[in-house]
Amino acid sequence: QVQLVESGGALVQAGGSLRLSCAVSGIVFRIYTMGWYRQAPGKQRELVAAITTRSTTNYKDSVKGRFTISRDNAKKTAYLQMNSLKPEDTAVYYCNAQSPGNLGDYWGQGTQVTVSS
Repeated sequence: QVQLVESGGALVQAGGSLRLSCAVSGIVFRIYTMGWYRQAPGKQRELVAAITTRSTTNYKDSVKGRFTISRDNAKKTAYLQMNSLKPEDTAVYYCNAQSPGNLGDYWGQGTQVTVSS
């Protein structure tokens, strides 16, 4: 019943922009912290950005000033706006929903972002 449906991944040239979306159903969206993670081939999954229920945000240092995480509670959707993309941003990007009190943790299917030189 819980679903996180991602969209927006693509092949893009360095310096370009993408907007990832994560549409959520089956949970009380407004009480979940939302996050975007990424995993490059042969590397560990890492947190890229997170946004709390009160819209406090935090970012991985290497994406600060380039990426923006946001949420729309009415639409039950989280977003990741990515500007000035670099080849090192290439990865599978995953949407995550974290429940209060660690009662549940849900993941999207992942969407491929490829940044070419």
